[in-house]
Amino acid sequence: MTDRRDELAANLAKVEERIAAACAAAGRKRDEVTLVVVTKTYPASDVRILSELGVRQVAENKDQDAAPKAADCADLPLQWHFVGQLQTNKVRSVVGYADVVQSVDRARLVTALSKEAVRAGREVGCLIQVALDAGLSERGERGGVAPGGIEELAALVAGSPGLRLDGLMTVAPLTGEYAGRQRAAFGRLMDLSTDLRRVHPAANMVSAGMSADLEEAVAAGATHVRVGTSVLGVRPRLG
Repeated sequence: MTDRRDELAANLAKVEERIAAACAAAGRKRDEVTLVVVTKTYPASDVRILSELGVRQVAENKDQDAAPKAADCADLPLQWHFVGQLQTNKVRSVVGYADVVQSVDRARLVTALSKEAVRAGREVGCLIQVALDAGLSERGERGGVAPGGIEELAALVAGSPGLRLDGLMTVAPLTGEYAGRQRAAFGRLMDLSTDLRRVHPAANMVSAGMSADLEEAVAAGATHVRVGTSVLGVRPRLG
């Protein structure tokens, strides 16, 4: 366990250096960017070590992994983010532990989240996931609503009991005009965030950038970066 702690501490320090350097290059203060560590496929023991090392924001993308892990770590001062594509039949479970759902991309999901948040007596933060590879009214291949659908979905979240509209999220697209152009993609997300904040001033969270492209996200103005591999390492394939 000591070896694993040393490994995670070293990795965290390297990621911290990258974020700090990116902030300096962009003329931003370090505290303007929040690190969310994506712990998917890694055990609760790693989450405990990360908490000891000062991590406060963790994310998961599959409920079957996240629910037991969150339960095991319920005593820790953590904020849990759900970042994966979310099916409505998993909403009740996710609302039980997630403080923020970053992947809200359709009205049916908003309705389900609201119902379960009210039932659980919780307030759940919501980010609209934006698909920059989608057409005007389509969804992206990795989930998300087209830019033209943000306004309507944001209004629905803002008016739904138990939910709080926190901002926008995107994943750098693999296809379309922004494929391979992360900085341009994240810049587009920032423009969409500016539009959103004209109507919903408190929805100022912008989640973008992962291990490979966090610098581009920070340069564009992201408030949160989601980093997994650079902190936890590459998980060996099973079999």
